[in-house]
Amino acid sequence: MTSSYGLRGRAALITGGTRGIGRAVAEAFAGAGALVCVSARDVDEVARTAEELGGVGLAGNVADPEHLRELTELALRTFGRIDVVVNNAATNQPYGPLMDADPDAWRTAFTVNVEAPLRLVQCAWRAWMREHGGAVVNVCTEGAGHVGPNVGAYSTSKAALMHLTAQLAGELAPKVRVNSVSPGLVRTEMARFVWEPGEAEVAAGLPLGRIGEPADIARAVLWLASDQAEWITGADLLVDGGTRVRAAYGSGGYAVHDRLRLAAPRRPGTGTG
Repeated sequence: MTSSYGLRGRAALITGGTRGIGRAVAEAFAGAGALVCVSARDVDEVARTAEELGGVGLAGNVADPEHLRELTELALRTFGRIDVVVNNAATNQPYGPLMDADPDAWRTAFTVNVEAPLRLVQCAWRAWMREHGGAVVNVCTEGAGHVGPNVGAYSTSKAALMHLTAQLAGELAPKVRVNSVSPGLVRTEMARFVWEPGEAEVAAGLPLGRIGEPADIARAVLWLASDQAEWITGADLLVDGGTRVRAAYGSGGYAVHDRLRLAAPRRPGTGTG
């Protein structure tokens, strides 16, 4: 990465920052010279990631407001500033038809995917950004723009996060820019049940011929948080390998939806995008 992004010496707080997209985002910021604070559930993974990236971390659940408060305090105490917040931690549960969805699992989806990002931005705003400014990037999903089999709770909560992004962009301007990135199918553990059974078939249906890598999303997040995007707020950057335009690319079926109908996540619960 290059220091021309203007991120050297700035502090970035990243949830779900030890695996998948979140880990790639944390690496991208560290590579650009930023100070990195990561959050995730696994204590060992948090400690290892923080050490490898020369930053700090705190293990916990983003659904817990106290964890978000402590995370903000850790970043501010360690770095003396909070310039960037990346809300990446997410859950894809409950998985299945909405008519079968457990109400408690539904509420948890919105707590993790929508309420936690709002709470963390509130913490960062009150601790630093209200006076000094900054940037927020929320990780949404390409699926927030349409319906799909068995992912109603996930997609609906991410659609709410996308609207929250726009609302916050208006309310926090001009001090804080708030944008989102919407990935298509990316090679992460959380999405393994979709891409692993037949990656070649899935990739063949995309105009750019492959599924995404975490680094593809990390580059977009880094750019939106940087000075290079200083006149952009309230925007959603679609990074999906052409998923949205596939109808003009070929006439075959959509393999991702076939996988969603036939498979289910191996490890239910909160993931890291």
